[in-house]
Amino acid sequence: MKLGEALADRADGTRRVEQLRGRITANARFQEGETPAEDAGALLDELDEVLGRLETLIRRINRTNAAVEVPGVGTLTDALARRDVLRMRHAAVTAAADAAAGSGRGHAVRQLRSELKMLAALPVADLRGRADGLARELRELDVLIQRTNWEADLRE
Repeated sequence: MKLGEALADRADGTRRVEQLRGRITANARFQEGETPAEDAGALLDELDEVLGRLETLIRRINRTNAAVEVPGVGTLTDALARRDVLRMRHAAVTAAADAAAGSGRGHAVRQLRSELKMLAALPVADLRGRADGLARELRELDVLIQRTNWEADLRE
């Protein structure tokens, strides 16, 4: 099994857990004289099975991420950490550029000439350029990660 397949299975397993959780909650209590739509105990047993398979899958994914190399980055774990930080950095730089440009919430436009003029404390164009560079770097890294996910075999 390829790592990409395992990641898709993990997402399916996580969705299944949430569905079962909702069904268990909906059937955990019922009115006297009525019958619940589903057996909450059987649903709990099914949840335990799904969670057991999910735990095994997550362990294998984590072992694979720690062992597989991404060219020019390090391990897949390193690449994932880099991607997370790039996303945070891009969001922060974009927010700074928006704030300096006066866009977004809480940035009113001057209505009268007598009102105080708001000035940008940061170079908006430079920040936009930096955000574009970060977005490009993020896209390139994401492509490397996705390629690796579909080329790497899942570890035991």
